[in-house]
Amino acid sequence: MSRLDHFINRMVSQRACLDYAINQTASLGGPAFELGLGNGRTYHHMIENMPDRPVYVFERAVASHPQSTPPDDMLILGDVNDTLVQARARFGASASLIHADLGGHDRAKNDAFARVVSPLVEPLLASGGLMVASDRMYFEALTELALPEGAVPGACFIYGHAT
Repeated sequence: MSRLDHFINRMVSQRACLDYAINQTASLGGPAFELGLGNGRTYHHMIENMPDRPVYVFERAVASHPQSTPPDDMLILGDVNDTLVQARARFGASASLIHADLGGHDRAKNDAFARVVSPLVEPLLASGGLMVASDRMYFEALTELALPEGAVPGACFIYGHAT
């Protein structure tokens, strides 16, 4: 598969999974978390489609498009290994939706990072909440869910509490 095809699959899947998760968690009252801002495209999609929910962004350093940069009070700066632990004390298990696109182009490195960050993310998700990730995650109590229509298997993942 070409890099272009891989990118298109990832973007189409990311949108399909985010839209599904936004719809499925609409009745929950908790905040949404965007782990990794990058250019800010998914953050912008989230705030456009969840105008009544606060979206907190976790990022090491802001380098996003100006239209996709969160206000300072919605930005949690620092290494996610530290900020996710701090978020647990601040928010508890209240996040209705968590989106993570933290990986790079090295699959082995992405997998190693997912194994480290998964136990930090899991305690933040509210009952009924959903986690959308660009990489396979490793959770104790969250289950990988079926992808919505339009998503390409392996290009995005959705996790939730087992029912």
